[in-house]
Amino acid sequence: MKEITENYRKGIGKKESILLSELARKNKPIFTAADAKAILKKDPYLTLHQLKKKKWILPIKGGLYAIVPLDIGVKGADSFIVHDFVVASYLVRPYYIGLWSALNYHGLSDQLPSSVFICTTKAKKPLSVLNSVFIFVQLSRNKFIGIETIEIDGHRINISDKNKTVADCLDHPEHSGGIDEIARAIYFYHEELDFEKIKDYALKMRNITIYKRLGYILDKTGLLDKYARTFQGIKLTKGYPRLDKIGPRKGVHNEKWKLFVNVDISPKRWMY
Repeated sequence: MKEITENYRKGIGKKESILLSELARKNKPIFTAADAKAILKKDPYLTLHQLKKKKWILPIKGGLYAIVPLDIGVKGADSFIVHDFVVASYLVRPYYIGLWSALNYHGLSDQLPSSVFICTTKAKKPLSVLNSVFIFVQLSRNKFIGIETIEIDGHRINISDKNKTVADCLDHPEHSGGIDEIARAIYFYHEELDFEKIKDYALKMRNITIYKRLGYILDKTGLLDKYARTFQGIKLTKGYPRLDKIGPRKGVHNEKWKLFVNVDISPKRWMY
């Protein structure tokens, strides 16, 4: 019988109970070792080790833990999953969930990215946490706009709004599944988008390439006439940035949109 019950959550001692109760009182379902030390008034290593062993807490990364709710059941941490967006919210400041991750969240892409894309102002190497990979995309401060707050499992999460997500993806197609994925989103969900807001975001982001890629996509998908007013007063800059940053280096120069077109965008290919 011992072999069967060893994987089940065990009872907790006085110090462990005090720590969990105080963290719950402070509404800290995810906490740091420093939080634990402040409550226990001493090095919390042994207490945290015991709570981890008894499956009452789940280590997320060095010095960061999640309390396993009672309703998870007797297997505790073995049955507990922390949403990737919740983990992301603890990894860097400032931040917001963006690019391909936000494109999928807003229902503009049916492709679930294998990594979580986090926009921040700092350069940071990719990080693996709880079997997920987190990619940090460094953006300038002026691009930290169009952010909304959502709630996941009781946690408030920063994420780009639907229109800012499209602007970001046009800015960084290499972190968005490629230009074809963005073009598909615009083509199939254009009626859900506000192109004037996308235009406003692009102006504030100070990247005319966003217009170039957007205009080319609308042109190729037969939607340009419908949204032509979006481009009124916009003067395209010289230079021919690649349509797709992760596409081949071979292609043709498009004079109308001042782009180096290195991938083919064809709505017929998307029909299935």
